Amino acid sequence: MLPPEYLRSIPYTDPNAPDYVDLYKFADLDALFELFGHVRAANPLNNVRVRTPNEVTTDDYTSHLVVLGGVDWNRTTAVLLHRLELPVRQLPRPDEGEAGGFVVGEGEDQKLFAPVLEKVGGNEALVEDVAHFFRAPSPFNEQRTITICNGMYGRGTYGAVRALTDVRFRARNEKYLRERFAGKDTFSILSRVKVFLGVAVTPDWSSSEDLLHEWSDT
Repeated sequence: MLPPEYLRSIPYTDPNAPDYVDLYKFADLDALFELFGHVRAANPLNNVRVRTPNEVTTDDYTSHLVVLGGVDWNRTTAVLLHRLELPVRQLPRPDEGEAGGFVVGEGEDQKLFAPVLEKVGGNEALVEDVAHFFRAPSPFNEQRTITICNGMYGRGTYGAVRALTDVRFRARNEKYLRERFAGKDTFSILSRVKVFLGVAVTPDWSSSEDLLHEWSDT
């Protein structure tokens, strides 16, 4: 969900405005739009509900749950990553213009995977983001799953979603998951998301150039 200071700067986010648009309250709209269409098409007989963290109900938590967005604006992501005790930690972006990143390992073995920004026309442009995809049995209902798609920026989150929705890459990435994590129900992948002229390129998990880190439970 977008913070209040961002919402105030966007037209039509006031419920009293004649042209009020409810979806403007969501962050990562590209990822949300992409994922909703894919999940809805794959589950035509089920109700797919979209909620902000403030709107989630008990029924939502105990269903199959997909969480979008990083720890900066999604408290649900932050709490779940901590509760699930993953070996992957997402650092928030401390100040405007600072990239943050994902950390794996402990102590001297820590490794940081950070986005890449470059100066373009006097502004910082994102040329490479980091995407995190995580899947596990739900901690709220073991007969359901929890999936987290997050990035340091919106295009990282979008890349995490597109890895399994893009018609050119999803079969390849699904095959990689089946072979790499056979018999595992809890796993995590960090991947590079290239950004070319402002457009996020879908990551190929079978490519060593795109795959940054992977982990599964024992």
